[in-house]
Amino acid sequence: MAFSLSASMLDACVLAVLLDEPAYGYKLTQEVKNVLQVSESTLYPVLRRLTREGFLSTYDEEHMGRNRRYYQLTQKGEEQYVCYVKEWEEFRNRMDQMLIKRGNDNES
Repeated sequence: MAFSLSASMLDACVLAVLLDEPAYGYKLTQEVKNVLQVSESTLYPVLRRLTREGFLSTYDEEHMGRNRRYYQLTQKGEEQYVCYVKEWEEFRNRMDQMLIKRGNDNES
């Protein structure tokens, strides 16, 4: 991907994945990897920070004799997700105006 990844974009993707249901770390990483190039070593500090900031909560569940840590959105996390979506829409519209409009003007 030619565009660099910002921390806010990664946060928004994590919150989006967790919007519908809680997920454990590995599954969450795989979901985010479908959109962004990110490693588990990058994602786990993000999960810890989002938890510390109150956007996520965690709980452990046993799976095949081992505990899995699940992450889920808090009310604050849902509110932050809504803010990210609004900011993304504004950013996307400005970028569309800059890139697509100018690209179409050059074709004339």
